[in-house]
Amino acid sequence: METKQVQAFGTAAATEPLKGISIKRRVVQAHDVEIEILYCGICHSDLHQIKNDFGGTTYPIVPGHEIVGRVTAVGEHVQSFKVGDLAAVGCIVDSCGHCESCKDGIEQFCENGVTYSFNSPDKELGGVTYGGFSKVYVCNEKYVLHMPDFKDLAAAAPLLCAGITVYSPLKHWGAGPGKKVGILGIGGLGHLAIKIAKAMGAHVVVFTTSASKVADAKRLGADEAVLSSDAGQMAKYARSLHFIIDTVSAKHDVNTYLNLLRHDGAVVLVGLPPAPLEIGAFNVVMGNRSFAGSNIGGIAETQEMLDFCAKHTIVAEIEKIDMGYVNKAFERLEKGDVHYRFVIDMNSLNEIP
Repeated sequence: METKQVQAFGTAAATEPLKGISIKRRVVQAHDVEIEILYCGICHSDLHQIKNDFGGTTYPIVPGHEIVGRVTAVGEHVQSFKVGDLAAVGCIVDSCGHCESCKDGIEQFCENGVTYSFNSPDKELGGVTYGGFSKVYVCNEKYVLHMPDFKDLAAAAPLLCAGITVYSPLKHWGAGPGKKVGILGIGGLGHLAIKIAKAMGAHVVVFTTSASKVADAKRLGADEAVLSSDAGQMAKYARSLHFIIDTVSAKHDVNTYLNLLRHDGAVVLVGLPPAPLEIGAFNVVMGNRSFAGSNIGGIAETQEMLDFCAKHTIVAEIEKIDMGYVNKAFERLEKGDVHYRFVIDMNSLNEIP
């Protein structure tokens, strides 16, 4: 297959900083869309992958899966995109298309192996896929999303991962009028969960360990904000919530939150704690409660989420940065020093040697 060299930003080892590198992209095939990347968000999973925290990282690695850009070329059989369109690529760039999960529109659970936008086996070129920290991305049109013309495109980039990660469980567990929904944690995921749950019509209660974030939760639209270290405040919410979206990626006691659920309620984990979480049997048996999980969403649901957020003018709270600041941004992200998402202006890649 014919390829071309593309400027990118990545690293050759977990202990090395990211720097300018050259990667191969395939030349557009019959069903492909080529996108000039305008903005790319930085997700905590990018940090995990470059540091090999999950194991299995293949180097060199080019991260990035919150990709927003403009179409620069299309294959001869592409019908849904044309040159000049705004487009986006999220976590998923390929799947088998014929297993039960793919037929059900949940390609993220493809039984024959989903292909992620970076550090995933590349079925076309061999090796692994390279992500959005690059000038262009080439992808089969089935996995390219129509990007609404948000007023702030940069701030919309985190919707491609953080947005769908919380939209999917909020929809699945029925956030809406008459539902009291808890959001655990106010970070890249949590702050978008507040906005989306409110737009769905739910009554939103935020739980945070940080006193400084209580006021911010209300600014973001929460109806109530609770300091979870205050036992007195927590006691007021016993058996009151229909479900809770748990965005925390650190070790924490989920039993505390299971006991805030009404009967048939669920705590839904979307964060990725590094160590196993322990659940007391009585905390789920009493009241038919559930501890569940959710992982991003399929392509159709991601498009639905983008359209929903555009309709309700929902975008992330971001700090827009140049590519030269990326290593510092990862250092800050590791310390939790971001409100609430870094997004790279990809035009700045031109300044990287």
